[in-house]
Amino acid sequence: MPMTMTQKILAAHAGLDSVEAGQLVLVSLDRVLGNDITSPVAIREFDKLGFSSVYDKDKVTMVMDHFAPNKDIKAAVQCKMCRDFCNEKEITHFYDVGRMGIEHALLPEKGLVVSGDAVIGADSHTCTYGALGAFSTGVGSTDMACGMAIGKAWFKVPSAIKFVLHGKLNKYVSGKDVILHIIGKIGVDGALYKSMEFCGEGLSSLSIYDRLTMANMAIEAGAKNGIFEVDEQTIAYIKEHSDREPVIYKADEDAAYDEVIDIDLSEIKSTVAFPHLPENTHTTDEIGEIVIDQVVIGSCTNGQYKDIEEAAMILKGKKVAKNVRAIIIPATQDVYLKAVENGLVKIFIEAGCVVSTPTCGPCLGGYMGILAKGERAVATTNRNFVGRMGDVESEVYLASPAVAAASAVMGRIADPKEVMENEI
Repeated sequence: MPMTMTQKILAAHAGLDSVEAGQLVLVSLDRVLGNDITSPVAIREFDKLGFSSVYDKDKVTMVMDHFAPNKDIKAAVQCKMCRDFCNEKEITHFYDVGRMGIEHALLPEKGLVVSGDAVIGADSHTCTYGALGAFSTGVGSTDMACGMAIGKAWFKVPSAIKFVLHGKLNKYVSGKDVILHIIGKIGVDGALYKSMEFCGEGLSSLSIYDRLTMANMAIEAGAKNGIFEVDEQTIAYIKEHSDREPVIYKADEDAAYDEVIDIDLSEIKSTVAFPHLPENTHTTDEIGEIVIDQVVIGSCTNGQYKDIEEAAMILKGKKVAKNVRAIIIPATQDVYLKAVENGLVKIFIEAGCVVSTPTCGPCLGGYMGILAKGERAVATTNRNFVGRMGDVESEVYLASPAVAAASAVMGRIADPKEVMENEI
């Protein structure tokens, strides 16, 4: 039976020759992930179910990233619960302050996910690892508890939408613009419980970091997962970061798709998602005067070194506009260190930005940049729902690091070309 990339991975991990859309399968897991918000719930369920040990101490991972360093007593209690559990169960991959990063940037960097893996995480943006040719998806904390205990999870095999990428990106345009364009095209439920599968000669124009951003936001189109065809860039990244051997699954030529969508990367412009949905997209050349109060550059979506470097390129030698707060959050300790060593942190501070330790921080309305009533932020994060980053009457505009940095300079939503080509 012809299968998509996702279906092949699920079949292999279910011990089956083939699967089809809608089929229920019990899948063996290569990694189970939780963070400081979702793991405590999973730990309580784990204990309630009477389990005494995890299925594999090397394949369970917990990352303290949402409210760490702890923002209050409740956050401290949650992190302590995770810390105690991981110490007791001798979990190999527990990442706390000083060692941690934002989970979905940290796991690829640490080589904990490779092509062909099946991964669940008690966080909706676990779909990020599809950039490496893995099946990865977000689950609830109860599923995480069972995954930690027995190393398996039930899935309904998803159908798929095939995105065929052509051409190459223009200057100042990145994977964030591509995925916002796609979500704007198909809507926040356009891929509901489907696999978004990316292929085509245009892949060569997308860096691994562009792909990580795009796979990360597959959930914003309602998808079960996003996954990219493995190519030389994928293999090179995995070899650099992991000593595990990737397993490559390529979709069959006659695999069935619900829809095939062609995307010409050369036609995509800098794109912004207006409040209060990621599908509410507009290109920067059609946006009027929208004054802003804050810019956030970071998150599991756009906190990689490439993202930070793009922002620094825009901000170098310039100043953040008066009355704008610009917050830079490197996604991992390694990204932060590289930004220090290469002078990017100096650029940010001289421009009037603040640079934070790795954390999810303001993305989910946590801390380090909460919005007051009536305030507007441009953010490289993944969601702009009502109240996502603070007061229910605040507004979040989603954009690429280049657009966010340009907006910080102009004090309004701006196209990076406006800043870079007019010597502002």
